[in-house]
Amino acid sequence: MTMRTRLGRLVCGLAGGVAAAALALGAVPASAETFKLGIVTFLSGQAAEAFGVPAANGAKTMIAGLNAGQLPAPYATKGFGGLEIQPVIIDEAGGATKQVQELRNLIQREQVDAVVGYISSGDCLAVGPVAEELKALLILFDCGTPRIFEDNKFSYVFRTAAHATMDNVGLVRYLKDHDVKINTFSGINQDYAWGHDSRNDFVAAMGQLYPEAKFEADLLPKFGAGQYGTEISALLRQGSDVVYSSNWGGDLQALILQAGPRGLFKRSQVVLSAADHVLPALGDKMPDGTIIGARGAYGLMSQPSPLNDWWQKTYTAEHGVYPVQAPYRMAQALLGLKTAVEKAMASNGGKKPTPDEIAAALKGSSWESPAGTITMANGDGHQAIQDIAFGRTRYDADKKMVVIEDVGRYPAKCVNPPADMKAIDWIKAGFPGAECN
Repeated sequence: MTMRTRLGRLVCGLAGGVAAAALALGAVPASAETFKLGIVTFLSGQAAEAFGVPAANGAKTMIAGLNAGQLPAPYATKGFGGLEIQPVIIDEAGGATKQVQELRNLIQREQVDAVVGYISSGDCLAVGPVAEELKALLILFDCGTPRIFEDNKFSYVFRTAAHATMDNVGLVRYLKDHDVKINTFSGINQDYAWGHDSRNDFVAAMGQLYPEAKFEADLLPKFGAGQYGTEISALLRQGSDVVYSSNWGGDLQALILQAGPRGLFKRSQVVLSAADHVLPALGDKMPDGTIIGARGAYGLMSQPSPLNDWWQKTYTAEHGVYPVQAPYRMAQALLGLKTAVEKAMASNGGKKPTPDEIAAALKGSSWESPAGTITMANGDGHQAIQDIAFGRTRYDADKKMVVIEDVGRYPAKCVNPPADMKAIDWIKAGFPGAECN
C-alpha cells in the first residue's frame, strides 16, 4: 500500500520495522496561499531508524519553524515568501521502480509545487529523468553518487548537498594530515551505486596521497545484508593497517556491533566515511578512536552560528537527540528552496513562482545553512558543494554519549571537483585546482 499522508498525521518511528510514532505538525488547509511540498525519505526498512526518520524529523522541525517565522535572519520571514508550507510525506522504501511511480503520484495526483527527497543513490538515479519529463521541480537532499549530474543534464533537478567524492577525498586528506601510517588497506562497502562509487573514490584518492599503500581485501556484501561474520573474518585474517567502509544505516550499525567484539577496531584503524548518524543509537558500543565523517560539517562537528544554534536547540528539544547528517541535509535543502522561492517572488512581483522561475533562481545560487555555506557550483549550477569535517570517536561516560575529538575541517573547493571535471578524473589527475588551507 502506498504511504501518503500529511506531515501532521505521519507515522514515523519504528516498531518491528514499521513506522509507529507520530510527527505532529498540524494540518494546513490547502489554498492558493500554500506551497505544497512533497518530501520523500525512508520511514520503514533498515535505512529508516538511523537515517530516514531523522530526516523526516528534520523536515518537521524546519517546516514548523519556517511556518511560524521562528528562524534567525536571513530566514525570519514566514514560510516560503509568506506561503504556508504544506508537506506531503512519502516512504522511500520499496525500490526504484516504486519510487518512480510515487513521484508521478506526487506530481500528477497530489499536484505538489516541488519535491524534496531521496536518500538512496539508486532511487535518485531513477527519479531524476521522470521529474525532468514532467517538468517538475525536484530537490535531491541526499544520495551520494556523482553520476546524477555527471551523466545527465537537467533543468528541473537539483542536489543541495555535495556528493560522495567529498567524503572520500576529505577522509584520505584527513588520514594524511594526521599522519596515519598506511602500508596496506582493505574495504567493505555495500554492493550498489553508493558503495561502488565511494569505494572507487577512496581507492583513487589513496593512490594519490598514499601511492605506496597496497589495496588488499575488497569486500562488497549486498545492501541490507545485516550479517557480516564472513567478511569480518576475512578482514581479521588480512590484518590491513586501515579498514575503510562507506556503509550507512542499519548495515553500518550491524557491521560495528559485530566487528567490535571480535577486535577488528583494535586490529586495524577503522575509517568510516559517513558514520555520525549511528552514534546516538550505538552509544558506548561505538569503539573509541574510529575515524569518521558526517558527509558535511554536521552534528558534533558543526560550528556555532545563530542559525546552527537555533537548529540544534530546537531539534534536540523536539526529538530528544542532537541532529546528525540526515536532518542537517534536509534542513539545508529546505533553506535552499526557501531562498530560491523568495528570490523568484522578488522578480515576479510577489506571485507564487512557477517551477521554471524557482529553478532559474536556484541554479548557481548560494545560501547559508546550519552547516555553513552551500553553493550550487557544479552540474551547470544544479549540484552543491560544501565544507566537510572528520574526527575520532570517544565515549564520554560522564556525558553518556560519543564525542568527536581531533576534528579536521576542509573547505568545499579542497574536497570537491571543479565544475569542468568528472570526480574520478579529477582525483586521478591529482586534484588539479584544489584550494586547501
